[in-house]
Amino acid sequence: MLRLLMMIPVLAQAQQSALQAHVEMTRNGHRLKDASQAVVWLNPVGGATAETPHQDASKIPQLMQKNKSFQPSLLVIPVGGKVEFPNRDPFFHNVFSLFEGKRFDLGLYESGTTRFVQFDKPGVSYIFCNIHAQMSAVIIALNTPYYAISNVRGEISIPNVPPGRYELQVFHTSVPPENLRTITREITVAPGDTSLGTLTLTESNLEAHKNKYGRDYDNPNPDNPAYSRP
Repeated sequence: MLRLLMMIPVLAQAQQSALQAHVEMTRNGHRLKDASQAVVWLNPVGGATAETPHQDASKIPQLMQKNKSFQPSLLVIPVGGKVEFPNRDPFFHNVFSLFEGKRFDLGLYESGTTRFVQFDKPGVSYIFCNIHAQMSAVIIALNTPYYAISNVRGEISIPNVPPGRYELQVFHTSVPPENLRTITREITVAPGDTSLGTLTLTESNLEAHKNKYGRDYDNPNPDNPAYSRP
């Protein structure tokens, strides 16, 4: 009996699959060389279950403001996780997200200071700066451990996926949200499955985002300390 009980977790682990997928990025009917930064994740549905991912409190990820950009431009975190927003530029920033996912406004804060935001519900948060229109990033909060981000060749591998039913979702910053929603679908992972096939994403020009007041950005004022000076 003892030997049988010891075999159960081994068998369960053996049934888990590393699912491979390939992302193709196209624009105007042409395939692009860079297919990186596509996020693919699987949300369990029906009887499928997933261990709720948790953030290591000692490893809070950063979305740094440096050289008038967010570094990195994409973060994937577990629901309930925190992100630090340090300002490493020699001028002010005003980080905000008011469109989808987590809504927040960190207000003006100066060089060398930082802020924290907790992402308490699943979703995609588009991050901007109210001063510098060229700054943008995305934070995706997930309540599933089954996800991966594509490399430049479009390769994706999601490890340790047990058999079951899942909702497959995809995200890429260059693809409009309404187009991404058409890719969402339910899939069934059977024992021994290893492939999710090819996911074709089409880039398009996205509308310029507004500031936190819903208006177009003002032209930079060189006398304003929020902007870098030549």
